[in-house]
Amino acid sequence: QVQLVESGGGLVQAGGSLRLSCAASGRTFRPYAVGWFRQAPGKEREIVARITWSRASTYYADSVKGRFTISRDNAKNTAYLQMNSLKPEDTAVYYCSAANSAGSYDYWGQGTQVTVSS
Repeated sequence: QVQLVESGGGLVQAGGSLRLSCAASGRTFRPYAVGWFRQAPGKEREIVARITWSRASTYYADSVKGRFTISRDNAKNTAYLQMNSLKPEDTAVYYCSAANSAGSYDYWGQGTQVTVSS
């Protein structure tokens, strides 16, 4: 079983930055990809960014392109989401998830709150 733990959320003013971490523990961690998702109150969960574990290929939602950067450290079994130029509309609970090669996100963290004040 794999456990994912997010950290790094908090309250920040618009224009500020935060870096989220997603640490994996448990059995050998070799996902196909790790994704960062977010869910704002009253809205559906949406994918923000994704990185493939072996090749580090990345994908970003249009809403965060140029502001967010996803990365991973294989040796530490940790994925990161660097968030710059934050906007109030980035306020949400952010989750990380590990996907298998079929694209199914099998493991989820508990989420970390990000609040951006205007």
